Amino acid sequence: MDLDPVLLSRIQFAFVITFHIIFPSFTIGLAAWLATIEGMSMATKNPIYRRVFDFWLKVFAVSFGMGVVSGIVMAFQFGTNWSVLSERTGSIQGPLLGYEAFTAFLLEATFFGIVMFGRRKVAPWFYFVSCCMVALGTTASSFWILANNSWMQVPVGYAIVDGKIIPTDWKEIIWGYVFHIRWLHMLLAAYLTTCMCVAATGAWYVLRNVHFAEGRVMLHWGLGLAAVLIPVQLVIGHLNGEYTEEYQPSKFTAIEGRWETQQPADLILFAWPDEENERNLFEIAIPKWGSFFDDLSFTSKEPGIKTIPEEDRPPIAVPFFGFRIMVGMGLVMLGISWCGNLLRMIGRLEHTHWFLWCTFLAFPSGFVAVISGWYTAEVGRQPWVVYGLLRTADAHTPSLTGSDVLISLIGYVAVYTVVFSFGIVYIYRLLRDGPAELEPAEEITGATGKRPMAAAGSAKTATGSTQQAGE
Repeated sequence: MDLDPVLLSRIQFAFVITFHIIFPSFTIGLAAWLATIEGMSMATKNPIYRRVFDFWLKVFAVSFGMGVVSGIVMAFQFGTNWSVLSERTGSIQGPLLGYEAFTAFLLEATFFGIVMFGRRKVAPWFYFVSCCMVALGTTASSFWILANNSWMQVPVGYAIVDGKIIPTDWKEIIWGYVFHIRWLHMLLAAYLTTCMCVAATGAWYVLRNVHFAEGRVMLHWGLGLAAVLIPVQLVIGHLNGEYTEEYQPSKFTAIEGRWETQQPADLILFAWPDEENERNLFEIAIPKWGSFFDDLSFTSKEPGIKTIPEEDRPPIAVPFFGFRIMVGMGLVMLGISWCGNLLRMIGRLEHTHWFLWCTFLAFPSGFVAVISGWYTAEVGRQPWVVYGLLRTADAHTPSLTGSDVLISLIGYVAVYTVVFSFGIVYIYRLLRDGPAELEPAEEITGATGKRPMAAAGSAKTATGSTQQAGE
C-alpha cells in the first residue's frame, strides 16, 4: 500500500494539536479565574472563595502540566515532519516561538511555583501578584502563538531572499490588524471555555446537593462572566469573517458553502457539499440573509466557491461544518448564560433542575467550539501552509516516507492514550471529590499573615452552613 507521507504528517499534526489545544484553551481562562477568586478572597475574607481557589488550583496544575507536555511534543514536528517549512520561514517563526519561551514560559514557571507552594512563605499581597503573573504568562503565551499562526494565515512584513522568507517589518508582523482580531477571538474562546466548565461543575454540585456554597459561587460566576463575554465574542467573530473574506477568499467561500456567486446571497444553514459535482445536497438556506451576515447589506454580491481555482480550494466539508459547529456552540453558551442569569435574578437558579442539567451537559461546549474553530481556520487555509507563499506539499520533509510517519503516528496515539487517560481520570476524580475543607491555620488571613478572630469565627459559621446545605 502506498502511504502518502504528507497526508499522514497532516493527520499526525492534527491529532497532536487537537489534544494540545484542549489544555491551553482551558488554562488560559482558568489562570485568570484563579487570580480573580484569590482577589475576592483577599477583599472579602470569605473562606468559600479560598476553598474554591484551592480546588481549581489542583485542576489547573494537572491541566497546565499536560498542556506543556503536549505543546513540547507538537513543536518537535517542525523539525521532523516539516523541515522545509522551518528552513524557509524559520527567521520569522523561530523568533516568535522563542519569544513565547523567554516571556510566557519563564513568567508562568517562576510564579506558578509560588502559587503552588508558597502561600505560607510569602505575604498575601505577593501571593495574589503571583496569581496575576501566572495569568499574564498564559495570556502572553497565547499572544505569541497567535502571532505566529496569524502570520501563516496572512503573511505580512516579509521579503523573499534566496528562496527564504525573512522579516522586514516586525511591527507589521506582530501588531497587524488580522493578528489582533484572531488573538482576541481565541482569548475570549478560552475564557468562555473556562466559564462553562466552572458553571457546569457548580451545577453538578448543586444537583448532587454537595459542596452547595462553593457550587453556587461557581455557578453564578461562570454564568455571569459568560453572559458578558459571549456577545463580545460574536462581534469579534464577525470581524474575523470580514478579514477572511478580504484576505482568504478560498476559506471564506468554503465556510459559506455557496458554489455560485450570488447577489443577494443566501444564508446556508445546512447542506451536504458534493465537491465532485460542485453542488450542495439537502440544502437549507434563507434568501438574502447571507449578504446581511457577510456585509450587513441585503443587496451585496458574495463570491462562490467556483471563483476559486480547483487547485487552490481547501477540503470544503471541514471548514463548512466546522464553522457551523463553532457557531452552534456559541449559541448554546449564549442561551445557557442568559437564561441562567434571568433565573438568578428571579431567585430560581438553584431550584430549576432542568436548567442545571442543561448547564452541566454544556460542559464541553467551549472545547467543541475551540476545536471546531481551529479546524475551520487550519483546514480552510489548505492547500497552503503559509497562505499564498508556501504550499503544504512543498513544506514537508522530503526524506520522510509514509511508513516513517505511520510508525510515529501510532506511537503518538499510543502514548497520548495512556498519558492523557490517566490525566483526565485524575481531573475527573478531583472534580468528583470537590473542594476540601480548610484547616484552621489555612483559613483566610489578614495582610499580616495572622488570622483575625472575626475571620476565624465567620469561617466556622460559613463551614457549618455549608455542611447543613449539603446534608
